[in-house]
Amino acid sequence: MIFQRLIWASLAVAFAVGLVQTGVQQLQAVPIILAAEVFEDQKIEAPAAAEAAPDAAAAAHEGHAMAEEDDEWAPEDGLERTGWTFVANVLHAFSMALLVFAVMGVAQWRGTALRALPLALVTAAAGWLVFHFWPSIGLHAEIPGMDAARLGSRQAWWILAALSAAGACAVAAGMRSHLRWLLAAALLALPYVVGAPHITADPLGGFQGEAQAALRDLGQQFVWATTWLSLCFWACMGVAGGLAYQRWVQPALRASVGGAVPAARAV
Repeated sequence: MIFQRLIWASLAVAFAVGLVQTGVQQLQAVPIILAAEVFEDQKIEAPAAAEAAPDAAAAAHEGHAMAEEDDEWAPEDGLERTGWTFVANVLHAFSMALLVFAVMGVAQWRGTALRALPLALVTAAAGWLVFHFWPSIGLHAEIPGMDAARLGSRQAWWILAALSAAGACAVAAGMRSHLRWLLAAALLALPYVVGAPHITADPLGGFQGEAQAALRDLGQQFVWATTWLSLCFWACMGVAGGLAYQRWVQPALRASVGGAVPAARAV
């Protein structure tokens, strides 16, 4: 029973959050991405790459030709692209809803004084810190056409930043010693002691004149747009998750564990 309730509640939350997220994306992020894509064909290849060995250039050309012959499927702009974006948002929200419900269940098992909705909002705030805010300080969102460090290096650092923030939240919420704040601060500092991977060259160095100026402005707008998108996602997750948890998950959880989960006390 608890498993079915958890899945259906997570799906309901995911559908609501995904619907709102897709709408906000169409208003905030999509126009910036489309505007940046207009300038992609104006990018000039770096001189060092242009003067590479002829064999390497020939191999790259052959690879591009083969890629064109074996063209991979991609959604068409417009309704199809928006539809698949909605599907991706729902799947992402479903995974995050399961995580939020798990954290809330552990918090109530430990005897938190927060009711379901405030607890969900606090959990969602921690999710925003872990999955967006803390990693984005070191690695900003990038618009199409920007150069960046190796993808593997950026992914590894992002995981380190997210795990460090998650560990800091767990320590702050779970430990009783005053040293927890020192340990949490150390965990938060760890990824920035290691340092986020960045290239030494200008990320927009391949563009000239008005194209570069326009892309710099779009890049700043995109950072703010993704910040608002993330805030919207986690705020909706907190509200919808709290209501769904209180309505469906919490009663089933109490029935399954036979009272081992105490009722949330008023703050």
